[in-house]
Amino acid sequence: MKIAIFPGSFDPITIAHADILKRALPLFDKIIVGIGLNSAKQGYFNPEKRKDVVEAVFAGIDKVEVQLYEGLTVDFCKRNDAKFIVRGVRSVGDFEYEKPIAQINQTLMPEVETILFFSKPEYGAISSTIVRDILRHGGDVSKFLPAEAMPFIK
Repeated sequence: MKIAIFPGSFDPITIAHADILKRALPLFDKIIVGIGLNSAKQGYFNPEKRKDVVEAVFAGIDKVEVQLYEGLTVDFCKRNDAKFIVRGVRSVGDFEYEKPIAQINQTLMPEVETILFFSKPEYGAISSTIVRDILRHGGDVSKFLPAEAMPFIK
């Protein structure tokens, strides 16, 4: 069984995240959306709410599972027998950020491959950071989030 991990904070999940995952689905038997918990970072949404939102976005897609995790992504891969990590890249900056992480992960767990998906041009400017900033200032984020996420936004 080909299992991939799609790790991230998903705080919140954006239409760009959803697009990457949907494009990756044909390549794998199962994709686990791993919502990473980082005690050093204060999230906008609590982890349980992020999990609920991601599950709502992918409801009815049997190949998608959502889990919260702490620690190294490669350890999360081991626990789930995943041999692939899926990541999205919007820009050269994202690539430069992802490259050393993928190389270190390969050193730590050589049997795991990182697969990068380039965002569609129309999603290149969308990030969770920007969406959180819009939310903090009371702006309309409906153009940047999957429709299924909107009922969770207050």
